[in-house]
Amino acid sequence: QVQLVESGGGLVQPGGSLRLSCAASGSIFGIAAMGWYRQGPGKQRELVATVTRGGSTNYADSVKGRFTISRDNDKNTVYLQMNTLKPEDTAVYYCNALLRGTSFWGHGTQVTVSS
Repeated sequence: QVQLVESGGGLVQPGGSLRLSCAASGSIFGIAAMGWYRQGPGKQRELVATVTRGGSTNYADSVKGRFTISRDNDKNTVYLQMNTLKPEDTAVYYCNALLRGTSFWGHGTQVTVSS
């Protein structure tokens, strides 16, 4: 089992920045990829960004150039730096870890972009 704990969400004005963190614990050896997904009001959960253990990244088109995902393998933590935030980025952000074909999820952290 893998436990994921997110932090860093909150309320921010349009154009502002936030950094999300996700710390993994438990049976974490061999985690192949970690990432962030989000679910906005009335929407389905969607991919935001992922990063492999080797550092390869993938982003949703809607966040390219604004968000940056990074991973600290020593700390078993993944980060999401979010810049130039827009109201449409408002969502619950979930951390994900992929371990031997099984996905593990955090409980989510709320990000609200509003003036």
